[in-house]
Amino acid sequence: MRIDARTITNPPALHDPTPFGYSHAVAAPGELVFVAGQYASDATGAPLPGDFAAQVELAFDRLNSALEGVGLGFEHVVRLGTFIVDHDTGKLEALGKALHARFGDRLPAQTLSGVASLALPGMLFEVDAVAVRPSTQR
Repeated sequence: MRIDARTITNPPALHDPTPFGYSHAVAAPGELVFVAGQYASDATGAPLPGDFAAQVELAFDRLNSALEGVGLGFEHVVRLGTFIVDHDTGKLEALGKALHARFGDRLPAQTLSGVASLALPGMLFEVDAVAVRPSTQR
């Protein structure tokens, strides 16, 4: 008999991701929580228009909703993966501003990938995360 110990969470504050083939957050047995890529989206998952900086801010707002959906916050994030369409160094200022607004000087490890495109037309930025659930929440 197979036992699925994962806890899948799709917070009501975010669009239903299952038609797109993923879940917003998955807690593994123990302490790790994996949050799928979040982007500037509406209630249906359609990308919202906006410049790069606006999309970065909205993506981090969506990440916050996903974390809150599993009882965590930015202080629990240990790793980020960020994806920037047509990356250039000019976009680092907007990303840095968003990161420092949410993490202060306690920044998580991060890998930034410049990409030609993302999953849906109009997406300019996406962020995924790995968080650690405190031992008091296990």
